[in-house]
Amino acid sequence: MSRDSILSLVALALAAYGVYTALYIPAMLVGPPMPLLLICFVAQVVSALAAALGIWGRHHFAGAAVLLLAAVITATQLTEVLLGILPYLRAVLVSVLAIVAALVLAAYVHRAQSITGGG
Repeated sequence: MSRDSILSLVALALAAYGVYTALYIPAMLVGPPMPLLLICFVAQVVSALAAALGIWGRHHFAGAAVLLLAAVITATQLTEVLLGILPYLRAVLVSVLAIVAALVLAAYVHRAQSITGGG
């Protein structure tokens, strides 16, 4: 499989994650207000879609957007632990997986851009 097809699949997966996360937002607007959690989920949607667009368009900010997504996922997990929604071990696992995956993906995107001359 070529680098272009892999990057296109990654961009589609990130866009799908952004849309999937966006589906949580309407339910948060109906129930009791939790503005910090709402901000975290909106930030996840925005950063996932920015990462998808950056990778799809071979922009120079794509790697940074992927790392930002991992940071926002980690912040969301921390917020959910502080609010008593999630157990902390699950939050730590998700955060570590998000950071490791983002570091690997950002390195791959950077290498692919430097090989193909994108960005």
